[in-house]
Amino acid sequence: MSAPVVAPTEGVWTQLVGQPAVVADLRAAIADPAAMTHAWLFTGPPGSGRSVAARAFAAALQCPAGGDGTCHECRTVLAGTHADVHVVVPDGLSIGAEEARGLIRVAGRAPSGGRWQVLVVEDADRMTESASNAILKMIEEPPPRTVFLLCAPSLHPDDVPVTIRSRCRVIGLRTPPVEAIADVLVHRDGVDPALAAWSAAASGGHVGRARRLARDEDARLARKAVLDVPLRLVSLAACLDAADDLVGSAKEETEAATEALDGSETEALKASLGVGARGPGVVAATRGGAGQLKELERRQKSRATRIGRDSLDRALVDLAGLYRDALVLDAAAGAPPQLNHPDRRADAEELARRIGAEGALRRIDAILACRHSLERNVKPQVALEALTVALRLPS
Repeated sequence: MSAPVVAPTEGVWTQLVGQPAVVADLRAAIADPAAMTHAWLFTGPPGSGRSVAARAFAAALQCPAGGDGTCHECRTVLAGTHADVHVVVPDGLSIGAEEARGLIRVAGRAPSGGRWQVLVVEDADRMTESASNAILKMIEEPPPRTVFLLCAPSLHPDDVPVTIRSRCRVIGLRTPPVEAIADVLVHRDGVDPALAAWSAAASGGHVGRARRLARDEDARLARKAVLDVPLRLVSLAACLDAADDLVGSAKEETEAATEALDGSETEALKASLGVGARGPGVVAATRGGAGQLKELERRQKSRATRIGRDSLDRALVDLAGLYRDALVLDAAAGAPPQLNHPDRRADAEELARRIGAEGALRRIDAILACRHSLERNVKPQVALEALTVALRLPS
């Protein structure tokens, strides 16, 4: 296997924003067979680039030059079409045993290109217990040319079972610096420098969120609407109205994301089943089709629930960031603190004046409790109404 010749700042490694230590570790594993292992666990906060790092590593593993970014192997891996790289991205609430068993069947194959069979599991923290057990068995006795790349937010047992973590080499990613995110937006995406700087600062260190804020006016308006909430909460009626607005915004985003996709998936499945066709063999050919359509509807409903939860969670993270800004401003002495929402400094200062450090902490705790309630399937309307009442400003 030829030694990599790609510089650390070139090729597929440019995909990783502000992660020089991670790039160095991954390149060292490719260059030295003794440093290579069959299972890797990529961890880091949202937006740090866990799945991006896993895909870049997969491309570098398949590339004879260690990830030049221009060869057929690199381009097909990054495009998601490489025959020996398989990516599991959960659309719904979890990754079940059926998906895990499918992944294991793939893992047992020899790589068709003669290098590696690479399996990437994004959001491995969403694996059910049965799925985790199935993956664990494969990691314990892996085929000789198979590599597992798992992505999860942290090493906490709630995210990754200890049994799986202990059999993986861990790659920890950090939150990228604001300057690095802005630089990527300017030089890779062609964003105006001023807008790039604002988007990077407003993203909370999330590269994908920064890109969306820079490109999408609706995303900027949605963020503004969320951050307007805390100072609106002056009465019970205002609290209930704010909850309605937050839930309604998440519902609109869900419908926009799923409407066209659900329709095309359903029509494609019906066409494959011969629904609406005529002929003597149609009845036999379509037998069992109702069950397949029902299963598709179940997956689509699960995906819609996940999109809605993700939308609400994004709003809750923004709210928590604003109360955190109020907290540090209330306690600041000396150098100005770094804010999550520097463009809303005036709002954070007003909150600090009206609720103080103790009030900010109580409200952050309430937001965390709301996130936990949503994960436990409490109805969003109920959870958000309880939250906005807890966030109400003192009279």
